[in-house]
Amino acid sequence: MAERKDDLPAEAISALWQGNKIEAIKILRRALHIDLKDAKDRVDQYVRNEPALQQKLATVQTESLRGLTRWLLLAIALALIVYYLIAAA
Repeated sequence: MAERKDDLPAEAISALWQGNKIEAIKILRRALHIDLKDAKDRVDQYVRNEPALQQKLATVQTESLRGLTRWLLLAIALALIVYYLIAAA
């Protein structure tokens, strides 16, 4: 059976379902010995053809941004506390 252009190795598909698009691209590059642009294009095409996967990746990205925002706010709060402690001294 001929492999379709948008088929990916099972390991790359698994990485996508875990929310790791970058890892899927790396796996595809290693498996097919293709350049970064071609691997990214193939992964993007695969994701476009899988609406459930699109939703999963969007959810992972939202959660990641939420976590980053929390850390940023914590860092700002900590910096303000240190600033006020130093200014009060």
